[in-house]
Amino acid sequence: MKQGAILNRILMTLLFLALALYLGVYAYRSLTNPFVSTLCYSHTVDDSAEAIGYVVRREKVLPPQSGIVDILPDEGEKVAAGEAVAVVYRDEAALERKSQIRQLELELEQMEYSLRRDNDSSDAAQLDQSIFTSLVELRAGVSTENYSKLEEDAMELKNLVFRRSYTYSNNAESVEGINALVKETKTRLSALKSAAGQDTAQVRVSEPGVYSGQVDGFETVLTPETLLEMTPSQLLGVKAQPVPEGAGQLGKLITHSRWYFGATLPEAQAARLTEGRQILVRFSRDYTGEVSMLVERIGAPENGKVAVVFSSTRFLSEVTLLRKQTVELIFDSQTGIRVPKTALRVEERTVTDPKTKAEVKIQQSGVYAVVGMQAEWKPVSILAEEEDFFLVSPAPFQNDQNVNETKRALRDGDEIIVTAENLYDGKVVK
Repeated sequence: MKQGAILNRILMTLLFLALALYLGVYAYRSLTNPFVSTLCYSHTVDDSAEAIGYVVRREKVLPPQSGIVDILPDEGEKVAAGEAVAVVYRDEAALERKSQIRQLELELEQMEYSLRRDNDSSDAAQLDQSIFTSLVELRAGVSTENYSKLEEDAMELKNLVFRRSYTYSNNAESVEGINALVKETKTRLSALKSAAGQDTAQVRVSEPGVYSGQVDGFETVLTPETLLEMTPSQLLGVKAQPVPEGAGQLGKLITHSRWYFGATLPEAQAARLTEGRQILVRFSRDYTGEVSMLVERIGAPENGKVAVVFSSTRFLSEVTLLRKQTVELIFDSQTGIRVPKTALRVEERTVTDPKTKAEVKIQQSGVYAVVGMQAEWKPVSILAEEEDFFLVSPAPFQNDQNVNETKRALRDGDEIIVTAENLYDGKVVK
């Protein structure tokens, strides 16, 4: 065997042994040195209770219509008294006529603009920029599959292109041609609108409110008046009325700004509430948010249950689709620093009594934090205890000169020691 091959084998063997020794020492130190640290962070603990109930509003179901219905307001949109909430078309021909009328109205607007415009370079430059912006918005809507404004964006782009085409036309023939086209378009529009009057109708509301497109059958079963009189058994047994199927449903109008949430609670939880006081209600399913609600009514106990009604005048437009909901009632919240239970230690400390100036020994709760390369004692006060952590707040630390050191305060993001051997203030741990 050649000398070079033998040397290579020796080097590879030595390298393998060195690596194995390094891994072995590392594993031994890891097993024999129980030092473990983690970062503490700000946390909030809620004193809460879960409740299942119904969202109730003063609602007026709009009468269904026969034909093709085009709803005008969005979900949760406010509508005024006398405002149209829907357009009803008798058949497909009437619906197609609506598109033709809209197209002709846009063309007429474009032509009238071209007759009014000042034919200068700044106008042309502004139109060029508007066309570019409209193209970008149209492309963004298509690429993100957001088709809610696709028709509107396309019509806006056509409008701008039409205006642009006439911006560079500056002769009498062009003006005369546009005037003739305007006259012809107005004649066609008049004929179409006259025909539309025979098979197209608008549905208007007689009072103001907030529109909702969902009719679920609870509108006449659960009203604010009935909710405020219900017992726990009645609330638990409430059932929706069947909703007639078929085309032409218009939705409903919420006619009052105050809305309600009724639920049944165990007596012990209901006893923590006070009528006329506010409580934070957290929604986390169909609507995510916290609403401060008024405790309207706490009913009489029935088989260990109590019917409770809450109300609010905020966020009505966001909760129009809610009905049966599971919520959290937040009785109290505490914010502090979260530390693992194994990181908290209770040690005996010698401090100076501020009144007698005598040294006394006290039991003090705290954690050790890594500051630089050393362990530093940081006193804390326990705010709350959960299954695997404590919620704490910084406590004052008194040094040997009887001065409180604010730098010793535990802060969000500190590295604290969870497990280690023979810990003491100032010990080198790294």
